[in-house]
Amino acid sequence: MNWNAFKRLFHYLGRYKLRLILVMIAAVLSTLFTVLTPAVTGGITSELYDGVASGSFDWETIVWLLVTLIALYLVAQLFAILQSFSMTKLTACVMETLRGDIDRKMHHLKLDYYDSHTQGEILSTITNDVDTLGQSLNQSITQLITSVTTMIGVLVMMLSISPRMTLIALLILPVSLALVLVVVKFSQKYFKAQQATLGVVNGQVEEIYAGHNVVKAFNREAVVLADFNAANDKLYESAWKSQFLSGLMMPIMNFVGNLGYVAVAIVGSIFAANGVITIGDIQAFIQYVKNFTQPIQQLSQVSNMLQSMAAAAERVFEFLNEPEEEQLADPARRADPADIDGQVTFDHVRFGYTPDKTVIHDFSCTVQPGQKVAIVGPTGAGKTTMVKLLMRFYDVDAGSITLNGHNVRDFDRSALREGFGMVLQDTWLFKGTIMENIRYGRLDATDEE
Repeated sequence: MNWNAFKRLFHYLGRYKLRLILVMIAAVLSTLFTVLTPAVTGGITSELYDGVASGSFDWETIVWLLVTLIALYLVAQLFAILQSFSMTKLTACVMETLRGDIDRKMHHLKLDYYDSHTQGEILSTITNDVDTLGQSLNQSITQLITSVTTMIGVLVMMLSISPRMTLIALLILPVSLALVLVVVKFSQKYFKAQQATLGVVNGQVEEIYAGHNVVKAFNREAVVLADFNAANDKLYESAWKSQFLSGLMMPIMNFVGNLGYVAVAIVGSIFAANGVITIGDIQAFIQYVKNFTQPIQQLSQVSNMLQSMAAAAERVFEFLNEPEEEQLADPARRADPADIDGQVTFDHVRFGYTPDKTVIHDFSCTVQPGQKVAIVGPTGAGKTTMVKLLMRFYDVDAGSITLNGHNVRDFDRSALREGFGMVLQDTWLFKGTIMENIRYGRLDATDEE
């Protein structure tokens, strides 16, 4: 598993320490009160058995034990509700913060990230991966706390009843842990592949949907369908393998747990027959053995969720770790946008989107204020690239671009772009009226303007 992703996730959880502490306290108390109930039911059984044997029942003690049992169940349930509510709020807060960071990141990413990743892949990261992360986080933390608390509490109660039978119950632990580790080792790579392939499939669907007219015009339906089926088959392979391997945990854990349960039942019956422990104690102990193996099974389920969460968190944090644009220029040489009057100079500019493919080799040009210039050339000649360089969507590899003698690198990016009006080749309309879209660059523009 990627422990760095978990460490980063815990950093987000740490922003809500009080909620996290409340979840932990509520989960621990709910579990502890639940752990006490088998001892009380065992006491009731012993009282009834003694009453049958002696012909006289101690109803006062029996009623008191029944009231205590009901009170324990009620208090445990109240803390369980508090824990569930607090965990849901905590998860919602973490996901809100994470989505906010992702949204801010999207506005500061370098443009080449969007050029090198499909829209569907990006959308899959900020929707599917974040949703998977939220669902797994909501379930795994509380189950992890309650499982560990249950194991510790049950172990203490079993030791108080019979250390020898406790030793028998503990023999299933190394076997269970070994099986869990083996399954996790093989299934983690498939969980990671599942999340990655899901992004590819979403990217293909989004791309084909957006360019459906082009697909139809060039009769490419069969080709794109074949590409989609190949990616979908790959997703199917990783999905069923990850789910199958993780699904093996519960049957294996049930089998191992039942072996321990049978061993304890046999030994406990012998002890009870020899008067070493009471009937109530053996009943309570058998309940505790079931309660002891149950959190181990829950931990196997948690490991499945943790693997899914790790794969999703890794993709999300990879996105958040992408390099950003440098928004601000060096204060020592920062230029004032007010100095721009329209003079633009390209001085021996060289640029390529990748180091091995140069698009503009050696371009020089000077445009005076008020001068109208048309740049003409075939597709791929670099016309749009020049505009992207001028607005610093990319920076030149060599040479320079200046505005009234000031290098474009000396302007804050936002201030630089406010000095330009850009109409893209592919028009995009946002939600709203045509007038609102025209006014998009300056929302306070009047109708006349």
